[in-house]
Amino acid sequence: MPEQLVLASGSQIRRLVLEQAQVPFTINKSSVDEAELKCANSALSPKEMALLLGRAKSSDVSNRMPDVFVLGADQTMELNGELLDKLPDASLARDRLIKMRGRPHYLHSGLSLHRDGNEVWSWSQTSTIHVREFSEGFLDAYLEKAGDALTASVGAYAYEGLGAQLFEKVEGDYYAILGLPLLPFLNALRELGVIET
Repeated sequence: MPEQLVLASGSQIRRLVLEQAQVPFTINKSSVDEAELKCANSALSPKEMALLLGRAKSSDVSNRMPDVFVLGADQTMELNGELLDKLPDASLARDRLIKMRGRPHYLHSGLSLHRDGNEVWSWSQTSTIHVREFSEGFLDAYLEKAGDALTASVGAYAYEGLGAQLFEKVEGDYYAILGLPLLPFLNALRELGVIET
């Protein structure tokens, strides 16, 4: 009988990725205070921060739910060496997108799998996103149409939707850009007996 998998996240996109791959799982959201954790570990690089956040979420839920595998995942965005957070208000999206225009930024994914409070697997992966030199007219139209994407993701875009029009090139795995590097994770689940080999 395959082992049970728990996703320690309320992320709609991670849930969708697992559902589309037909990986059986349940959800139990972590109670980790991300802002506090970031503040207490501000010396970490954005890539290290992504893995720390994933580990903290996985550990938190695993300590409450024995005998199951718990996936904690997070993604950070780095622009010009700076770790950026989600925008608190859509009105700030224009400034952020202008800062991103014509420049690359980096999405760092951090995954951690715990069982009985112990980490049994981890993974980190970086994707490079090159934002094109879009026009003011495009930006106006994008801001009008993008809706919740402006505050739901740190980059003020949904890569799998309208946000794709912001980019000229991406370097990285599609699933990693969405925040859950799926193929390495599936390999780990097979090795651990969570899904069939």
